[in-house]
Amino acid sequence: MKPVIFGLAGDTLTADERALFTDAHAAGYILFKRNIVDRAQLRALTDSLRDLHGRADLPILIDQEGGRVARMQPPEWPAFPPQGRFDALYDVSPLAAIEAARVNAQAIALMLAECGITVDALPLLDVRRPEGSPVIGDRGLGAEPMRVAALGRAVIDGLRRGGVVGIVKHMPGHGRALVDSHLTLPVVDAPEDALAEDLAPFARLADAPMGMTAHVVYTAWDAERCATVSPTVIGDVIRGRIGFDGFLMSDDIDMKALAGTPAQKACAAVAAGCDVALDCWGRFDEMVAIAEALPEMADESAARLARAMATVAGGAAGDFAALVAKRDALLAAA
Repeated sequence: MKPVIFGLAGDTLTADERALFTDAHAAGYILFKRNIVDRAQLRALTDSLRDLHGRADLPILIDQEGGRVARMQPPEWPAFPPQGRFDALYDVSPLAAIEAARVNAQAIALMLAECGITVDALPLLDVRRPEGSPVIGDRGLGAEPMRVAALGRAVIDGLRRGGVVGIVKHMPGHGRALVDSHLTLPVVDAPEDALAEDLAPFARLADAPMGMTAHVVYTAWDAERCATVSPTVIGDVIRGRIGFDGFLMSDDIDMKALAGTPAQKACAAVAAGCDVALDCWGRFDEMVAIAEALPEMADESAARLARAMATVAGGAAGDFAALVAKRDALLAAA
């Protein structure tokens, strides 16, 4: 198995993709709006990926946060609120906010599981800062670390109950970044004692099944390399201080924060300690180069992946309509 998660070019697998994916035996796949038409097509696509590998527990990822980040959209699927709505409700009633976040995540998971999607890139545990880039904004769960942790725990639990694995992101924290790492490389100069606040939610959820790195330089830890390609940040901070031993993926290696060819970036992320590199765009020649350059996945990484996927082995549970109705009633209080 190659330590990479690939994107797809379109809404069905091409003959070239089938050949490459069979040969490379990628760890998993990620879907975007370009890959999605309707329920029947999406289920057929995810089934074709599972059939290709013979893996019922194949990780098939999506970014379905709610709000402005949603790949499955109306009218085929309902819209979901941004995660910031639960932060606002927390000001009124912490218990109601935690329950609303949980049932909302469970409803999202049921929608994904129906279409054969097994992993959602949620929740964001980035502690929001007023001076930070709006790339986080209402995607985040708040500005107070323990609130973020409590709501994030609810999201992970809700996704699991709905049969989907959650990913905590962006480790070790994107909230202080002043620029969007999709566009350029953020550099955070905060001292190590201040960064403890950013680590706190991740440390509280150190038992999460999956995590995603941030393409952010933290000069207190490594002034030369961003977290995704820094053995120091991954080894000493994410695995060490945070204590995270789940399956760790890079953020998308195509983002402009990283330099080099796609193959170089994928290899750098894995060499630094990521279990897998995330390559989202489905560009065939780039995927070929990545597959040729990467080593086989380490046994430890494969074990982490198996443990993560086993957390949803019991399948999906819940009544979608009832969960949505409960969420809406709770949010009405805010």
